[in-house]
Amino acid sequence: MSSLITKALQLLTGDETNTDWLKMPKKRVLKQLTERELIRLEAEIGATLFGALPKGHRREFFCLDASTWIWHEEWVDESTRKLQTATTRYEVQPTGVLKVQEGARYSYVDGQELDNLTLAIRMYYERVTREIYHQEPKQIA
Repeated sequence: MSSLITKALQLLTGDETNTDWLKMPKKRVLKQLTERELIRLEAEIGATLFGALPKGHRREFFCLDASTWIWHEEWVDESTRKLQTATTRYEVQPTGVLKVQEGARYSYVDGQELDNLTLAIRMYYERVTREIYHQEPKQIA
């Protein structure tokens, strides 16, 4: 598994005993955010990492826990007018990153897809750290 992914996950999960990073930014000092609200805010940033969304699409990309990343898209199929969804879960394991998709499709991520995921995680970490937690991200080697 890429050491970059490992380090990014360590930086994202941090020390569980220190919850200062959960506090609301100063403009709303009276309310702390719930974990669900933080994930929603992080997912909004993650959605923008891959370019503009097509009209009528909704996208989320976020870190669910210390070893799980979620990519989710929704859109209405123009021909059938039905809601379509696609969800991919990336599980970071000691042997690599397992990609889990609907229909019981499992495979390990490699090559360009792994490079793209690693870059997305790095961009996510940097933007979330700055824009939500108002801190400078630690440098990842």
